[in-house]
Amino acid sequence: MKVGLFIPCYIDQFYPQVGIATLQLLQKLGCEVEFPQGQTCCGQPMANSGYEHLTHNCNSLFIKNFAGYDYIVGPSGSCVLHIKDHLHDPAAEAEAAKIRTRIYELTEFLTDVLKVESLTARFPCKVGLHQSCHGQRGLALAQMSELVAAPFSKPEQLLKMVEGVELVPLDRLDECCGFGGTFCVAEEAVSVKMGKDRVADHVKHGAQVITGTDVSCLMHLEGILRRQHSEVKVMHIAEILNQTIHEQANK
Repeated sequence: MKVGLFIPCYIDQFYPQVGIATLQLLQKLGCEVEFPQGQTCCGQPMANSGYEHLTHNCNSLFIKNFAGYDYIVGPSGSCVLHIKDHLHDPAAEAEAAKIRTRIYELTEFLTDVLKVESLTARFPCKVGLHQSCHGQRGLALAQMSELVAAPFSKPEQLLKMVEGVELVPLDRLDECCGFGGTFCVAEEAVSVKMGKDRVADHVKHGAQVITGTDVSCLMHLEGILRRQHSEVKVMHIAEILNQTIHEQANK
């Protein structure tokens, strides 16, 4: 199985350890992983700001970089959803259509394609799981609480395989953190208040670490935690799933 590793630009620039953890985790699970060196931004910030007509070059480059892989996997629900919903190129529409069906967010790839049933990871901490909106409502990574339907959560399913993880209960399981890409710039006060509410929920229930599938949301929450001088940390789920006993001993 040949996997193209899609690392969003903000992870590449600010949280490279998340990309490294994703690579190592996929390799541990038997995937042949390649990182196309020519990849750049997928175009989501432009599209979400009303300038999708300017993303053509991003789309063409994405197709050029990833058309040859069995699967494309990225540790970001929002960027993966953007590609699934918006990747088009009149000059290569057949290739674009194939990519839209072969790209996966990391946790859905692990549960739905690799069908992972056990992990060797160990992470003895109280963990709060933040369900990001794009992943939950766009990719169906977890059930929406407003529906009268059986609950499920692919990220939670994987975290429960990690030795030592204690998932803390939350009052509002799927409330938005307020990041929303450019929303946090255009509506700063609202965004910050929403983030503070999410942080308070995790802190109230004793979380030592807040995790999730989108670094963008975690970055927003981390900024609030730092300004509050909180000892609560944020970690992308790939970092937890990739933890080993040796790594824990060195911390």
